[in-house]
Amino acid sequence: MGNKALDGTALTIAVIGAINWGLIGFFQFDLVAFLFGDMSWLSRIIYAIVGICGLYLISFYSRLGNRE
Repeated sequence: MGNKALDGTALTIAVIGAINWGLIGFFQFDLVAFLFGDMSWLSRIIYAIVGICGLYLISFYSRLGNRE
């Protein structure tokens, strides 16, 4: 069983990232760039954290097979 706080945090950040990608795809509006600047150091950190969370969530696929 994984750490529920880490799982919840990673999932929340990934969902926020997915919403940002949806805004980019539908409206050509990048919320992260709007809030923190276009490729500023802070926006790059946010993009990196979202990417790390996405990589971490890949482990959820192995957990799907462990359910009874």
